[in-house]
Amino acid sequence: MGVAASRAMPLLLGMLALAGPITAQTRPAAIDAHPIGAPVTTIIEFGEQYLGSEQYDAKITVLEVLRGEKAREIVKRANAADPVPKSGFDYLLARVRFEFAARTSLAHHSYDVDVSQFRATLRDGRDFSVPVVVTPPTPVLKGTLKSGDSLEGWLAFSVPRSVPKPLMVFHEDVGDVSHVGSGTWFELYKRAPTAPPK
Repeated sequence: MGVAASRAMPLLLGMLALAGPITAQTRPAAIDAHPIGAPVTTIIEFGEQYLGSEQYDAKITVLEVLRGEKAREIVKRANAADPVPKSGFDYLLARVRFEFAARTSLAHHSYDVDVSQFRATLRDGRDFSVPVVVTPPTPVLKGTLKSGDSLEGWLAFSVPRSVPKPLMVFHEDVGDVSHVGSGTWFELYKRAPTAPPK
């Protein structure tokens, strides 16, 4: 299959339950999570290892994060029918830029980006796994990219108020598309300003 399979999935918001056992693969170190505004490049690979493949760079940047009452108001403006957050939870919105570029002169593939490839997680890698449909503000992070294209859009999550420093992970492993590398963890909170050296 030459083109990433279309993923016509509903827009999801992670809710309540925490999923699955923690493994070495799902437990990120704090240093693996990149701050707001830092571009992170990972490799997307199309094809079979033994039949030849094409590699592309995906550069992902979290541009902005909104949480709490401000995020709730924006979600409400996007769709007044969306439910209020569950007791003890906040809405969290992340505006993300996604850039896609071939690593060689060959560029036969396009790439489908949508919200299902991103999950909000705890610092130990567990995500908030019970989904509900929600309407993120526009533009939503969704589209088909050819080499050299980019898009910006919003992702929406629900996170416990007791978790002050949630993370987000990008992962794609569908059909003949695989995701290579480990630099795909992002901070969904603003770092406290550091004091200047004396």
